[in-house]
Amino acid sequence: MTPDATAHEAQKAEIRETVDRLGVKFLRLQFTDILGTIKNVEVPDKQFDEALDGKIMFDGSSIEGFVRIEESDMHLRPDLRTFQVFPWENSSGETVARLICDIYMPDGKPFDGCPRMMLRRVIDMASKRGFDMNAGPEAEFFLFQTRDGNPTTETHDTGGYFDLTPVDLGEDVRRQIVLALEAMDFHVEAAHHEVAAGQHEIDFRYDDVLTTADSISTFRFVVKNIAMQNGLHATFMPKPIHGINGSGMHTHQSIFTNGNNAFYDETAEWQLSKTCLHYIGGLLRHAKGFCAITNPLVNSYKRMVPGYEAPTNIAWSEKNRSPLIRVPASRGVGTRVELRMPDPSCNPYLALAVMLRAGLEGIDSEIDPGPPVNKNIYTMSHRERRSLKIDELPGDLNAALDALEKDDLVRDTLGKHIFTHFVAAKREEWHDYIKQVTPWEMQRYLTAY
Repeated sequence: MTPDATAHEAQKAEIRETVDRLGVKFLRLQFTDILGTIKNVEVPDKQFDEALDGKIMFDGSSIEGFVRIEESDMHLRPDLRTFQVFPWENSSGETVARLICDIYMPDGKPFDGCPRMMLRRVIDMASKRGFDMNAGPEAEFFLFQTRDGNPTTETHDTGGYFDLTPVDLGEDVRRQIVLALEAMDFHVEAAHHEVAAGQHEIDFRYDDVLTTADSISTFRFVVKNIAMQNGLHATFMPKPIHGINGSGMHTHQSIFTNGNNAFYDETAEWQLSKTCLHYIGGLLRHAKGFCAITNPLVNSYKRMVPGYEAPTNIAWSEKNRSPLIRVPASRGVGTRVELRMPDPSCNPYLALAVMLRAGLEGIDSEIDPGPPVNKNIYTMSHRERRSLKIDELPGDLNAALDALEKDDLVRDTLGKHIFTHFVAAKREEWHDYIKQVTPWEMQRYLTAY
C-alpha cells in the first residue's frame, strides 16, 4: 500500500470512529458551483464507505455552468481533511456531518469547471516557486428581521461600530455563531458590530489559501443557519440598504517561503521586501481584470461608490484606508497586504485564485507598484488623482466584465470552461437588470417628464 493510500485509510478509520461515536446519520458531500453557491448530495450512513472512497456520482447537467446533459455523470471526491460534524441537529433530530468535495469526470480527470480544483492549480503554481500563500478574510454581513417567515430589510438594532447591548441586539446571535464556528474548528479572533445598524463582522484566523476558501464557504452557511434558528435573516448581499455602508470582505494576504514571511525585509523601506512590493504591483495591475470575480453582483457596485469607505481607487498605502490596498502596521511574521475591494458575495475559490495569480505575476514580472499614497484619496480632486496616476475600478458589473474579458492573465487563471460560463451568466444578470424600471426612476421621472 502506498503512503497516500495508507494515510487515506487512516483518515477513513478516524472518520468512521467519529460518526459511530456521535451517531451521525447523514453525510453531506458538499461542493461549490461556478457562481459560489454551495451544493450538496446527502447520503445515509449505509453509504458512508462509498462516499469516503469518492464513489458517489451526481448529475452535473443539473448544476448551472457544469456540463451538458449528454455528459452529465460526475464524481464527488471528498477531501477527508474537511470532515466536520454540524453542531446542531437537523429538523428531524439526526446528527449530520459534511465533507467538502472536488469534482472529477468519470474517466478520473479533474473537472475543468470545479472552482476548488481551479484554486488548487494556482496553489501548485505558487508551490513550484517555493511559495505558500496565507489569507485571512474579514467577512461582513447584515442580520435582518423576518415577517411571516420572509426576510425584510428591517434591522434588529440601532448599533454602530463596536457598540454593546442594549443597542446591539445581535450580540447573543453573534455569540451563538462564534460557538458554532469554534465547534467546527474555526479559530475566531474577534466578533463585533460594524458601522451600519444590523451589520456585523466575525474575523477568523488566517490559514493556507485552500483552507481559507473552504472556511469562507462554511462561514456563510453557519451564519445563515444560526440566524434562521433565531428568527432572523442573514445576508451577505454587498449593499442591501441605500444610504448606509455596505458589506465588504477585506482579504489579508501573505506569502511564506521555508516558514519565513517573504513580505518582510527588516532593512528595506517600510520594511517591505521587493517580493511584497511586486505582489502589490500585480494586484494593482490586474484589479480591474479580476473585479468581476471579487465583486460579482450588480449590487456589488452600489457598495463601491465614494463616501462609504469602500475602495474605488487603484493605489496602495502603508497608512491610510482610502486606497485599494493597505499594508497594516504589523511587521515580521505578521507582514501582509490587505486588499479592500472583495465583497462576501464572491465565490471564494475563484476570488482567492485570481488574487494569488495576479500577485504571482507581479513577482515574476517585478511589477513596480509605485510609491504609496498616504493622502486621503477621497478628498483629492480629479486632477490630483490623475497627476498621481491613480486609476479607478469599474463602475458597474458590465464594465467589470469588459475588463475581465481583456485581461489575459485572469482569463487563463479561470480556464476556458469557468470563464465562458461565468461571463455568460453575469452578462445575462446585467441585461436582466438594465431592463428593470426601478422605484427611483418612477419617483424621479414620472411627473417630471
